[in-house]
This record gives sequence, structure tokens and C-alpha cells, in this order.
Amino acid sequence: MNNRLLIATAAVALLFCSGKTMKAAEPDTGAESQYCVQSGGVVVERSPYYGTNGPTPWLRLAGLRKFCKFTSATDGSRIHILLETLYTTQPSLAALAYYEKPAENPPGPGNPASYYCTQLGGSDLFGGVTGAGGGWVGDDKPDAILEACIFPDMSSIDSWGLTYNTNGIIRGIDLTTVLRYKGPPPADSH
Repeated sequence: MNNRLLIATAAVALLFCSGKTMKAAEPDTGAESQYCVQSGGVVVERSPYYGTNGPTPWLRLAGLRKFCKFTSATDGSRIHILLETLYTTQPSLAALAYYEKPAENPPGPGNPASYYCTQLGGSDLFGGVTGAGGGWVGDDKPDAILEACIFPDMSSIDSWGLTYNTNGIIRGIDLTTVLRYKGPPPADSH
């Protein structure tokens, strides 16, 4: 078993054993938004929509989530992360995936970022294999529709940002400089 898989498995076990898992919709008390802005980001409210790939009217689904968007002053690239994922000091699956950069398996069908998210145990799919599509819609251009990789612990990060990071390309900002969770201990420290 490789060290990365062992670290990820241990982190998931710690999350569930500690009782400090992230909730599906923790309210933003203002501290999360303030931290995003102080870290150089912009808070964007997003709602889930179904049917964004087709000509039919989009269907707004229940819910509203706040993401922190970081934009690079150098190249204009962007990365989005759920406020709760950015702000927590506890490990989350999204943060661990960003820190650990698990290697991609051979490319699969469709969108490579969505496929990579699935390989990590997350999902950014709306409607499964129907092709109707969907995403987290906000009023920020050019990222009106965000593909957010949501993990079983409800942590979430931009699917494309995660994929680029795994390939050594930083989009927006290096999240390791702003995540309040400072990463897993080195594998040899156990």
C-alpha cells in the first residue's frame, strides 16, 4: 500500500473518529468570508443548477453555498474552494487531495477534471450519465458555472484547479499558503 493512500485513509478515519467532520451546510458566521477576503480571495455565492449542458431551461436546485475565488494577478487563472474547506483547521478530503496530489490514472471518458475528481472519490456530476450537466452557478464571469468536486465529508474544491495542481500547475493561488489546515505530517514521522 503506498504512503499517500495510507495517509488519506488515516485522515478519513480521524475525521470520523474525532466527531469533528464538516457539516453539509454550516452557516457562515462571517469569519469564513472575512478570512477569504483577508487571504486575497473573493466570496462568491453559488446555487446548484441542473441541465446546464442543454438548450432547455436550467433547473435551480435547493441550496446555496459560498466559495472563495482566488485569481492570479500574473496570468488571470482562478481556483475556487468552499469557504468551510478553506477555513477549517481539521483535515478534509479536498485539502488532502490538494496537498497530496495523487497521480491521475489514464484518462477516461468525458471531462478530464470530472473524471479525476471521481478517481479521488468525489463527484462533480449532476444527473449522472444523462449528459444534461449541471454545476454551481454564481454571478462571477467568466466562471458562471463551476465544476466543484464534492467529497464524502462535504469538503469541496474546483475540479479543474485540483486537476491542474496535481500536474504541477498552480491556478489562482497556491492553496497550501491559505488553507488553515496545514497538511498531513510527513509519512516518515509516524
